[in-house]
Amino acid sequence: PAWIMIGMFQPILYLLLFAPLLDNLALPGYGDTTSLNIFVPGLLVMIALFGLGFSGFGILDDLRNGVLERFRVTPANRLALLMGMILNDVILFLVQCGVLVLVATLMGFRADLAGLFVLFGLLAVLGLMVAAFSYALGLIFRDESPLAATLNTLTLPLLLLSGVLLPLSLAPDLLQSIAEFNPFLHIVEAARALIHGDMAHSSIVLAFGVVLVMLVITVQWAVSLFRRMTA
Repeated sequence: PAWIMIGMFQPILYLLLFAPLLDNLALPGYGDTTSLNIFVPGLLVMIALFGLGFSGFGILDDLRNGVLERFRVTPANRLALLMGMILNDVILFLVQCGVLVLVATLMGFRADLAGLFVLFGLLAVLGLMVAAFSYALGLIFRDESPLAATLNTLTLPLLLLSGVLLPLSLAPDLLQSIAEFNPFLHIVEAARALIHGDMAHSSIVLAFGVVLVMLVITVQWAVSLFRRMTA
């Protein structure tokens, strides 16, 4: 429970202190939609980026404490061992998302229930991908300093070019064109469409397709590195 609340501190601050600033802001393409219905979906994706994005630090402790050394003598499947650690982080992430949605609902956030259910499925797949990527980097660097520097370098532009804090409909055309190459932009757009119950929105299929492809690549990469460490 303590880790859940620690991980929620920054998102709750954004919800309480930043979201109200959007109330009087005219957002192109969103009509009369409330600011919370625009901001909360992006905030959920941000938790995945910054929460699970830094989950690779956990495996560094396992390296120092000899946990991976002990894995060398077990006949257990390496994919199962690694996914067990990753799923632990993803479950914690989904609990945090549930808490955030509950707090946002008390503030006036309203979501389509079917869309919210599908959104949590998308978040689960996204969480697996981000955590696997972070674990792979942790196994490569084996040190906090280069891992932190690399993750910060990657996550900040992905965050800013995904429209998490503000929709990119407010951005200049050039910035919008660059952002089209950011997979997290399509995930955020899909999350907002699902919240509004727009199940036929093109971004939903695109988001699931992109995340599933990236999940396969990152998991294979992480498992390959993990097998070398525990061979």
